[in-house]
Amino acid sequence: MLFRLDAERAHALALGGLDWLQRLHLARLLAPAPPALPMRAFGLSFPNPVGLAAGLDKDAAHVDGLAALGFGFIEVGTVTPRAQPGNPRPRLFRLPAQQALINRMGFNNAGIDALLRNLDRARYRGVLGINIGRNKDTPNAQAADDYLHGLRRVHVHASYITVNISSPNTQGLRDLQAHAALDALIGQLREAQERLGAQPARANPCC
Repeated sequence: MLFRLDAERAHALALGGLDWLQRLHLARLLAPAPPALPMRAFGLSFPNPVGLAAGLDKDAAHVDGLAALGFGFIEVGTVTPRAQPGNPRPRLFRLPAQQALINRMGFNNAGIDALLRNLDRARYRGVLGINIGRNKDTPNAQAADDYLHGLRRVHVHASYITVNISSPNTQGLRDLQAHAALDALIGQLREAQERLGAQPARANPCC
């Protein structure tokens, strides 16, 4: 039935259905309990090595339902300082023969304030990554301001933070991968991180 719908609509309905099952304590029926495969990496303890990458739950609105599926970690985002609609629809395309999707979403998200409100309501206390980006209308000359804002706002909520400079759907974003630009950006983020504290403040479960 979902394949009869637009891909983006199907995506939203699937997440909504997962939330409904989670509220009824039935989400675990969708996936068996994962085996205990604890591991430690980058100073973090993971219950298992299989996690969810950013992009599925951009606004952290479905964290508890996704956690019920047994992921070893969950990464939310990409989130930008201000809400933005992303690219015009359609922007998510199925490739049935390859069992794949083409994603041209363009960092659509409700902004950092909305993401943090959702996290405040969530019960999940596992390993949480937060993926931060710059707004589409922020020029690269001021991109560091967006990333620094993101780091400061999400720091206390995240087990780790991902700096997204790879999306081809935000014009000019990948120019930040150039050696000088990347060194400057990472340098500013590291300085801010040191001022905030060497480690994220979110409690991390031990194996």
